[in-house]
Amino acid sequence: MKTVKQISIILLLIAFFAAFDLAIYNVFTKHFIKDTSPEMQAKSVELSKYLPFDENSEIVKLDSSLKLESDLPVIDGAAALFPVFSAFVNSVYPSDSVFFDGENFTPESALHYTNTRGAYQAVVDGGADIVFCAKPSAEQLEYAAENGVELELVPIGREAFVFIVNSSNPVDNLTVEQVRGIYSGEYKNWSQFGGENRAIDALQRNAGSGSQTAMLSFMGGREMKRDLFGALTGSAIGFSFRYYVEGIVENSGVKMLSLNGVYPSKENVSNGSYPIVSDFYAVYRKDNKNPNVPVLIEWILSEDGQRIVEESGYSSVK
Repeated sequence: MKTVKQISIILLLIAFFAAFDLAIYNVFTKHFIKDTSPEMQAKSVELSKYLPFDENSEIVKLDSSLKLESDLPVIDGAAALFPVFSAFVNSVYPSDSVFFDGENFTPESALHYTNTRGAYQAVVDGGADIVFCAKPSAEQLEYAAENGVELELVPIGREAFVFIVNSSNPVDNLTVEQVRGIYSGEYKNWSQFGGENRAIDALQRNAGSGSQTAMLSFMGGREMKRDLFGALTGSAIGFSFRYYVEGIVENSGVKMLSLNGVYPSKENVSNGSYPIVSDFYAVYRKDNKNPNVPVLIEWILSEDGQRIVEESGYSSVK
């Protein structure tokens, strides 16, 4: 009898700690687990999938009549746009102009990737001639001004700014004002939109990232707040650009929300019905003396360049 009682107590303790561990996982741990590859975790994009001059690369491959051989503009940019500017290099640059060591581009490479914050710093400091990014943040513009640099921003494509939730979330559509209300703390529970009785965790991105800058612009000066209870126990909402979610991350565990009843499909971006569409830019210093900077920009805006933008999954500015 005593042995049976002891075994019962042990089994109860095991069940208790198993339930406790599961609760800790659901409430806290799973919010921070990264289920993407190590390369995606480290760089926000798997560079190895989108390299130029690689027969297995997933970039758009277009044989252009323009071929640059010297005075190659060094280019850099944002994670979401890496497949686009890598395709530009593949079409126009010589194959011996890019050096990738398996993890990073080496200093002598004409193609670099340092993401939005690093790219804006590089173009101001002279480490890059052209960077491909969303609109710069106030801090990035301030850094340029402090260094006596005036930036030229040339729109080369358009993309939807989207909001994402877990694919199991029953909410599929929000209005623009409801999203602003979520991020300003006016709404705190998914049940307010016909979802589950569960707190909302309104995630943000790192300061200076292209998506965080776009979000600040979207909020129009309203302060963003993150509720502590929602952060610990809630179901998240986040934001990004459409193609980054749909084409690069390819995460089946999330879904993009419709806004004002319009889904952020490429067609709805192109026809203007989706309510939040942003330009992205080729950015360079106005005092840049490299003669091929305007040549490359002109080509990007040509039929060939805009075809790469379109076939890469974005919308042409034309």
